[in-house]
Amino acid sequence: MTNLTFALRMLRKTPFVTTMAVLSLALGIGANAAVFSMFNQILVRPLPVHDPSSLVNLTAPPPKPGSSSSDDAGPGTAVFSYPMYRDLEKEQDKPDAVLVGMAAHRSFGANISARSQTLNGRAMMVSGSYFTVLGLQPALGRLIGPSDDRTVGESPVVVLTHAYWRARFGSDPKVIGEALVVNGQSLTIVGVAPQGFEGTSLGITPEVFVPITMREQMQPGLRAGSFAARNNYWVYVFARLEPGVSLEQARASINVPYHAILNDVEAPLLQNMSAQTMAQFRARQAGVEDGAHGQSTIPREARTPLLLLGCVAGFVLLIACANIANLLLARSGARAGEMAVRLSIGAGRRQLVTQLLVESCVLAIIGGAAGLVVAKWTLNFVYGFMPTDVGTIFLPELDLSILVFSAALALGTGVLFGLFPALQSTRLSLVTMLKSQSGQSSGGGRTAARFRTLLATVQVALSMALLVAAGLFVRSLYNVSRVNLGVNIEHVVTFSLSPGLNGYSALRSQQLFDEIERQLKRFPGVKAVSSGTIPILGGGNSQNNLSVEGFRADPDTNTTASYNYVGANYLHTLEIPLLVGRDFTESDVIGTTKVVIVNERFVKKFNLGSEAIGKHIGLGNTTTLDMEIVGVTRDATYNDVKDEVPAVFLRPHRQIADVRSLSFYVRGTGDAEPLFAGIRKMVAALDANLPVIRLRTLEDQFRENVFLDRMMTILAAAFAVLATLLAAIGLYGVLAYTVMQRTREIGVRMALGATPGGVRMMVIRQVGWMALIGCGIGAAGAIMLGRIAESLLYGLHGSDPLILGSAAIALASVALGAGAIPAHRASKVDPMRALRYE
Repeated sequence: MTNLTFALRMLRKTPFVTTMAVLSLALGIGANAAVFSMFNQILVRPLPVHDPSSLVNLTAPPPKPGSSSSDDAGPGTAVFSYPMYRDLEKEQDKPDAVLVGMAAHRSFGANISARSQTLNGRAMMVSGSYFTVLGLQPALGRLIGPSDDRTVGESPVVVLTHAYWRARFGSDPKVIGEALVVNGQSLTIVGVAPQGFEGTSLGITPEVFVPITMREQMQPGLRAGSFAARNNYWVYVFARLEPGVSLEQARASINVPYHAILNDVEAPLLQNMSAQTMAQFRARQAGVEDGAHGQSTIPREARTPLLLLGCVAGFVLLIACANIANLLLARSGARAGEMAVRLSIGAGRRQLVTQLLVESCVLAIIGGAAGLVVAKWTLNFVYGFMPTDVGTIFLPELDLSILVFSAALALGTGVLFGLFPALQSTRLSLVTMLKSQSGQSSGGGRTAARFRTLLATVQVALSMALLVAAGLFVRSLYNVSRVNLGVNIEHVVTFSLSPGLNGYSALRSQQLFDEIERQLKRFPGVKAVSSGTIPILGGGNSQNNLSVEGFRADPDTNTTASYNYVGANYLHTLEIPLLVGRDFTESDVIGTTKVVIVNERFVKKFNLGSEAIGKHIGLGNTTTLDMEIVGVTRDATYNDVKDEVPAVFLRPHRQIADVRSLSFYVRGTGDAEPLFAGIRKMVAALDANLPVIRLRTLEDQFRENVFLDRMMTILAAAFAVLATLLAAIGLYGVLAYTVMQRTREIGVRMALGATPGGVRMMVIRQVGWMALIGCGIGAAGAIMLGRIAESLLYGLHGSDPLILGSAAIALASVALGAGAIPAHRASKVDPMRALRYE
């Protein structure tokens, strides 16, 4: 307690040093705490279920002939057919099974109506074993069990998530037995899931859970037969291992029945497959992976950005620690007399080192506490960049783990930047110190001077690496912003409606869509209106195999193309250039000639050349080519700004019998806000229970599509500027202190004829060497960072020479600027005063 009291008193005596140290630490620790919070929530935190370490995810590799659909729970390699899941589940009932249980799930979009209000959200279809395998108990009522998924199309029950129950029903315990309408189907509420459990897929936060056997009722318009088809892949599967069973043992065990089913049941059903592809199909191996963190594509996608941000934040903290170490070394010179007196009257060196370390640790703890505020600000800032659809992958919160991490980081940095100054300031010659308090009294001699120079050089190196990283992301974002989308996104408002999820029939949905388009065209300032089933830049994708007139395809040829069902004047509304042919019109309806418009990539893929107009195509491997190509467009973005544009064909949605969801595009001439208000009012007047989904401008949708690029650029640039500023302060401090120590030497030099210019060059030469060495080391580190970041960059490599050169020039300019003032002061030294110095 005495050491602590004395430490606080000493920190108050040096307010400048204390303030600078606390600010530097707050920024460094805050940045690291924020990155750790994201890292912990996205990559480290296990599912809040019983013994998550024994959970495993199953995967099914290609080839997968037929149809496949996936979501954020995993890529196409992770989905199984429903019959295969049920076959594998039965195998786990055998005595030699290595899995305790197996479960399946799949998310879907839902319009959920409760107590006279309908909202759009997410829902999860789960097998009867889902909650049992996870080892969960209900917060209220019961959970979905094996008796709820015995028969396809039965068991109209629903379980609420705890958060939805609290937000929507005010935690009303009488909710059990109430009716909840999900996608037009009335379901009975039977229970509430435990608090904190929000599904098994990061980024997918369901409001409700329904039995998986209700899929066809929950997704109106879904083609019948998805439960029986072995070539329809859509189910995600996980399981729990028996105690003591390894992943390798589970993989070997599950592949015995898996191979048998593939070869004895599924392979004989396949047709038009080459011998090579058939051999690959028969040799497929089911994968078994760690499932402690659930099933999600987000951790895989977030690993590299978070690793890079962790490196950047760590560099900033190291620079801050180097600065504080230099400050403490400078302060130790002023306390040299105090240390000498205390040693001379009997204080032990260990006691003094302990006292100085307590001071540095107190300084670090104060900085760590301030860092929590910085961490909260940083998390809120990052959270603001998250698209609405995935804003639940992490929460901007500081939980106990962050507090522990920040405390440990603060104490660790306190020892790191305080140990050398403490040891150095207690290595004193008592006789010399007490007589004159010269020489070592002012800085610890050559060892301390070299250490300060080393710290400043390290700061330059780290700053160089961060400047290059920031430059790479700035240029990458610049490249992204200049991508030719093929679409004019300015002054376009977009929104989606899913009346089919409210139980609308296909005919009634089409009538509603037609009425909405008519009313939108009457809005003041509206120039054009159209629609499509796949939102532009929305991340969605729909594909189909095609047969194309004049194109010969062998069994292994990729004949897939992405598609979109769109409204009349689609190309005109979005200003997509039409190369040849015509746009769709309102007369392209069911009963008229089926027509399609294709893009340049489609023409190239299917070798249509200049004769595309008039050619015919058909869906799947067929001889019925019943759709005529009536137009060819420029390539335009489909679902992601940075993805290569795929082969795309467009069909008029009025020629499709069952369209129950559309995204609308309204091109205006001015401010979007009046359109927002008018659209909400119009839809409410037509159907008050029909939610307006994702109402925004296309420019906002573009920004959300590249949110990761924007976030990484701003954070990297902010960290780089901060690091460079800290490095400049460090260089200035080292040079200013060096000039002070060398005052007598400079005076002698000038007395012997040295010119002010020569003295200035002496100081500049010192900073030049530190900058040169630091930039060289930093360039090597920057290349390593660039390799980590390369997968996140667009249109450039991680070792771009222009960025490296620009960063070196910028840092050299900062270093020379930091050295200019000490150099000028050195050139103004009065030789006579300098000879009497100290």
